[in-house]
Amino acid sequence: MYLLGYDCGTSSIKATLLEAASGTVAASATCPAVEMPIDSPHPGWAQQEPSLWWDNLKAATAKVLSDSKVNPADISAIGVTYQMHGLVCIDKTGQIIRPSIIWCDSRAVQIGQKAAEALGPQQCLEHLLNYPGNFTASKLRWVKENEPDNYKRIDKIMLPGDWVAMKLTGRAATTESGLSEMILWDFKQTRSADFLMEYYGFSSDLLPEIVPTFGSQGQLTQAAAEELGLAKGTPVTYRAGDQPNNALSLNVLNPGEVAATAGTSGVVYGISDAPTFDPKSRVNSFLHVNNTRQTPRNGVLLCVNGTGRLNSWLKHHLNVGDYPEMNAKAAEVPVGADGLVVLPYGNGAERTLENRNIGAAICNLDLNTHHIGHLLRAGQEGIVFALNYGLEIMKSMGIDIHTVRAGKANMFLSPLFAQTFATLTGATVELYNTDGSQGACRGAGIGAGVYKSPQDAFATLKQMQTVMPDSKHAVACQESYQRWLDVLKSRL
Repeated sequence: MYLLGYDCGTSSIKATLLEAASGTVAASATCPAVEMPIDSPHPGWAQQEPSLWWDNLKAATAKVLSDSKVNPADISAIGVTYQMHGLVCIDKTGQIIRPSIIWCDSRAVQIGQKAAEALGPQQCLEHLLNYPGNFTASKLRWVKENEPDNYKRIDKIMLPGDWVAMKLTGRAATTESGLSEMILWDFKQTRSADFLMEYYGFSSDLLPEIVPTFGSQGQLTQAAAEELGLAKGTPVTYRAGDQPNNALSLNVLNPGEVAATAGTSGVVYGISDAPTFDPKSRVNSFLHVNNTRQTPRNGVLLCVNGTGRLNSWLKHHLNVGDYPEMNAKAAEVPVGADGLVVLPYGNGAERTLENRNIGAAICNLDLNTHHIGHLLRAGQEGIVFALNYGLEIMKSMGIDIHTVRAGKANMFLSPLFAQTFATLTGATVELYNTDGSQGACRGAGIGAGVYKSPQDAFATLKQMQTVMPDSKHAVACQESYQRWLDVLKSRL
């Protein structure tokens, strides 16, 4: 018995086939071989064609089936995880109306700010746990204001993963957790945020039906099965945004548990059983995947847009080899990179900076001292420093950060990055051999009843490494962070 998980990210689509009983990966594939393009027709804009996601999902599916030799009939369920906060608009025939406005697009910042001022902090924070900000609802309002002809054609709005699930099942739907990602969930009334819909001038008809995060969400259609080489009727039984799903993949489900990831963006995600919010909405609260009316679970999410994106930019523009070579060069430089400071922004408006887009920066460059290794180390340290800046906000909200779980992937493949993160934050970092696509597999298994419980689903999850804070370099790390913080504050 196998489970199929799709991780539909910004850079690529990853498919994994997991043998349910053993938790063994039968095959995994990532497509395309190079990062998917992001279209930016104006500064601060970020769009992608959903057809690009589907084409690469098909390619990844073909590869895992070919590599594993698994009979499609032996796949019991499918799970989907996806880049959060995007906007996909479809017409009555299910056709895409315009490119998806994705998570790192900044065009709706002012719209969200205006809405927060008009509605007032109390109503926004008590009901939404966030300001409308630059999230999906505000992006839809931008379409209404700037592309009225497109807006009139909209039958349903969806998140990127909702659209992928629709392509699989023919069913336009979302989840309560998904509505909270759109900032269209009223935590106080436990239903869609009608007051924000009314303020923005949206009809409730634009929202698709709500399906459970775990459970029946539809079955693979004949057309989708033929395109993918899978069995018609295979159930889709799980969907979640990438960060709630990353937490699930690490078995982070209860208060006091914390997950982290550092892919294109960097995220720390802590679980709370209370309706917690930051008064400035610099970190954000969403319904977690296991939230119920009886047992509330919210995920408090800190996001830095330019983490792996910065590392990728350095790789492609400095011609320094592959990522392991970059890590080795960075490790040759002492803590603090001899005073060099990198601000890892420049990938859209940053929530921790109150939706400012201050751009990336290289500061204190000494042409007689610094070389590429310094820049690579300062880049990795700058990413950790930016995450720690947000962590200080989370701690002020009562989120405890003692142990952080992460997949041994992306930036956490760098020993320097993982060690700097542990030393600066004072948290023990536990690294696991898992990723978002495996989380989607296990989520599908939970939703299909293959696993009796989350504990059953994660019984085979194995910890690979523990990274403890390094007391020898703690002072130097704090001094470097303070220097970085001084540079950041000078630019705000």
